[in-house]
Amino acid sequence: MKLVSFRAQGSELNSYGIARENGVVDVGARMGCKYTDMKALLAANAMDSVFEFSGECIDFSFDEITFLPVIGNPGKIFGVGMNYQDKRVEFAESNPAPTLFVRFADSQTGHMEDVIKPAETQELDYEGELAIVIGQGGKRIRREDAYSHIAGYSCYMDGSVRDWQHAWFTAGKNWPRTGAFGPWLVTREEIVQPHNLTIETFLNGQRVQYDNTGNMIRHIPELVEYISTFSELAPGDVILTGSPGGVGKKRVPQLFLQPGDTVEVRIQNIGSLKNHVIAEAKESLEMKAV
Repeated sequence: MKLVSFRAQGSELNSYGIARENGVVDVGARMGCKYTDMKALLAANAMDSVFEFSGECIDFSFDEITFLPVIGNPGKIFGVGMNYQDKRVEFAESNPAPTLFVRFADSQTGHMEDVIKPAETQELDYEGELAIVIGQGGKRIRREDAYSHIAGYSCYMDGSVRDWQHAWFTAGKNWPRTGAFGPWLVTREEIVQPHNLTIETFLNGQRVQYDNTGNMIRHIPELVEYISTFSELAPGDVILTGSPGGVGKKRVPQLFLQPGDTVEVRIQNIGSLKNHVIAEAKESLEMKAV
């Protein structure tokens, strides 16, 4: 099952529902105020209640909705760096320990929404990643139990402001709307083997990253075990499992996202996350100057 967070055109209310081939079944409306969003649904351990609406007719076509980040308000977003060997080679990384960072919720946007290039950078880089969403929280989760704590999987474009990463790694990951999350959550039972998925990133139709999730150095169970040892995971938390090689920073010549570009992350059996890049609005720059 594919679950999508969205806002219908003409509405001020966010909702969530089942994504079908030609549109969305609005589960949020059918449940009334019982669960306000997908995170609340997960927190209530009520995912099974969605299945009763799986046979309903669609309420909106995809053209009639705005896609929101799969989880718009995660309590925690953990990013895992240097988790593919080709990426480690590119960055001459030799430390075998996982590289971790955090993203904030307002650094995200949804499928088909604009990614914003900050005025302060000329090095906004693309990074396509497999995202996992926690369904059942826990602390000190054993790796053999890790999959039972996962609600599902999605695509993530983990945009990196490279020229702000050198001294402050977190600063390079947290500019507003530099990351994208979507288009939907594919529930765990639909992805039998998450470590056998082709992952690709395209810039203006040209493939710039290509790998298989089986080539992760630290697999999902190990990541869940490691992170939950020091930080208790909660429903709706997100773990970004790392980006393959081929990033723009290490290309010759370098290749960064520019206004007018289209960036797309495709993951086998999950879907395609597509975004357009725009420059930061002039009004935002004027506010900074005040």
